[in-house]
Amino acid sequence: MASPSIHVVTLTVTEKGYCVDPATRQLNTRDPAIAADLMNPREPHSMPGFLTAALDKRRRCGTPPFTVVSCDNLQGNGSLLKKVAIQHAALRDEALAAWIDRHVCFPSTMIDRIVPATRNEDRSQASFNLGVDDQGLVVAEPFSQWVIEDRFSGPRPAWESAGAQLVPDARPFELIKLRMLNGAHSTIAYLGCLAGHEYVHQAMHDSHLKRLINHLLKTEIAPTLRPPENFDLDDYRRQLINRLSNPMLRHRTSQIAMDGSQKLPPRLLGTIRDRLACNASIGGLCLAVAAWVRYIYGRDEQGMKTNVHDPMARRFEDLSAGLPHRPREALKRILRIDEIFGDDLANHPGFFTGVLDALTHLLEHGASKTIARFSTALD
Repeated sequence: MASPSIHVVTLTVTEKGYCVDPATRQLNTRDPAIAADLMNPREPHSMPGFLTAALDKRRRCGTPPFTVVSCDNLQGNGSLLKKVAIQHAALRDEALAAWIDRHVCFPSTMIDRIVPATRNEDRSQASFNLGVDDQGLVVAEPFSQWVIEDRFSGPRPAWESAGAQLVPDARPFELIKLRMLNGAHSTIAYLGCLAGHEYVHQAMHDSHLKRLINHLLKTEIAPTLRPPENFDLDDYRRQLINRLSNPMLRHRTSQIAMDGSQKLPPRLLGTIRDRLACNASIGGLCLAVAAWVRYIYGRDEQGMKTNVHDPMARRFEDLSAGLPHRPREALKRILRIDEIFGDDLANHPGFFTGVLDALTHLLEHGASKTIARFSTALD
């Protein structure tokens, strides 16, 4: 990255790779990788550490900076990345932090495409079709959209010639994608996992769940969005239902369910705050949060232990203790995780009651009956 021939650095490191507190969106200085970087900045362990080390080398050599392009599912990914880089740099050298602030561009982006984890079966099928082994195989849906803010520190590829949209502001596009696609995905993932569905398309074949997701998108999520000019939100919703139902996309619910502590704030909780601010209904959103709470308990509906892949997994294990028998007390403890829920949602009576009602039904009747109950109530 310090080489003068490098003009653009792109990142796809998932939400947890940014080493931020999900609620405050500040650099988490308690993160072990960040702590290690600060002890030995020449041998970085974290993404912010690698970026600041490379930028520091360029600054010291008089090399112009590269542009840093985040491609992760984070709201304001460019501005967040800039803040993280500057905060990390300031902990080692205030002059470096000031140089990054003045000279380095961090355009925000939005990428909308469903990309399941590649399976061995996918590699075998591609090998049969192509006659060669492709170890870098990526499986994706036909739909794709890449929106990039046109702000660069130097030269850039002509990405627009391959279909990318270069725009002044990516925020309207990313909010639509985060709240609609990713919000629906997380809801399907937690309810689907609990109901025993391995793949998203299998969960969407449940007519009750499909109806619930359509309601969630149309009635609770879409009204919080302000789409760009000529963007048809209703058409996007209809396309999204078809995309989520695509049987060729073997997208595991367990894959989407990973790292929920990082995903909930941008995918669901921002929408909930907007709905609460105008006294609008949040029944489907509360069910989604309740499904996550039930999922992090780490036991399936048969009582068998499940793996919860999340940076806060150990903490969840302690906080959710006694959940089946004392859901109110366990929910209070979980909603007090400020890094996820901030200091407002736990104290909102409508939100707490809505999540508790859905969680109690999930515990007493299971996911399938709870989904049917909520779907039927839409009549």
